Amino acid sequence: MKRSWRRLLVPAVATVFFVSGAGIASAEVLDGTQVASLAEAPATEAASEPTRKRVVARVDLSDQTMHVYVDERLEHVFTISSGRGSYRTPTGRWNAEWLSPRHRSRKYNNAPMPWSVFYYRGYAVHGTTDLKRLGQPASHGCIRLHPDNAELFYKLVKSNGKQNTLISVVR
Repeated sequence: MKRSWRRLLVPAVATVFFVSGAGIASAEVLDGTQVASLAEAPATEAASEPTRKRVVARVDLSDQTMHVYVDERLEHVFTISSGRGSYRTPTGRWNAEWLSPRHRSRKYNNAPMPWSVFYYRGYAVHGTTDLKRLGQPASHGCIRLHPDNAELFYKLVKSNGKQNTLISVVR
């Protein structure tokens, strides 16, 4: 049986798809001609992103605490300082917007704000050096934490993503 060039070329093309395709390739013979097909490759564990968890920080201004939930499980309870006097901490719900591990306030005399997680119009959850005032309103509106707790929260947000972090502030 004599083969035409066309019939010889199709199997060669199929072989090229099989070798260089991005997905899983298979070849079958239809009417004496080898035909290749490409299917979407399933995601492998090595190629997939690490599993991200949902982080929720519920700040209660009335008792000066922050409850941190990871995938709906309470993981931490931190004592905070919120806004004092006319420097009220706004209430509401926001996603984390940006992170700054060694931030300093341009507005308040270059005050250190370590492990800052910014969430709304310049307000942030961050560490403080004024540890004796934790547990009572003392800030210009931000949520202050012990620096070790601020670092822990910062790293939770960074590893799970700002879009997966909700900061809820209630009175």
